[in-house]
Amino acid sequence: MESESILNLLDNDFIVIACGGGGIPVIRDSDDKGCYVGIPAVIEKDYAAELLGDDCNADELVFLTDVDNVCTGFGGKDERPLGDVTVPEIHALLDAGEFGKDTMAPKVRAALRFCENRPARTAIIGSLDNAPQVVRGISGTRIHY
Repeated sequence: MESESILNLLDNDFIVIACGGGGIPVIRDSDDKGCYVGIPAVIEKDYAAELLGDDCNADELVFLTDVDNVCTGFGGKDERPLGDVTVPEIHALLDAGEFGKDTMAPKVRAALRFCENRPARTAIIGSLDNAPQVVRGISGTRIHY
């Protein structure tokens, strides 16, 4: 809904940080001159981020979370953090059920959609605590073709 304002900020060299989650989902009410009205719904912040990245024609999308990397075998003795991974590789891991259904899987799916919509893109999933290193590519999981 605010992509035009965000694009204006980007065009004027502002750094835009968008936080997801919370809020009230809205739609245009055609009976009330197109005003916004609240509706009951669940906002999936990871997919919202992916859509915003598409709307802004971004080359890179960063998902900041509470873990350093996407991992296979998360929480087990065979846990293995993923660093640099291709779209087909992480797709296969997602299809194999490697990521928590309500935790990491939505982030991985959104990252995949972002990359698949334009193959030159990169999505990064990493820790909020290490945000500068994640953005520089020295921490987190980088997903690309």
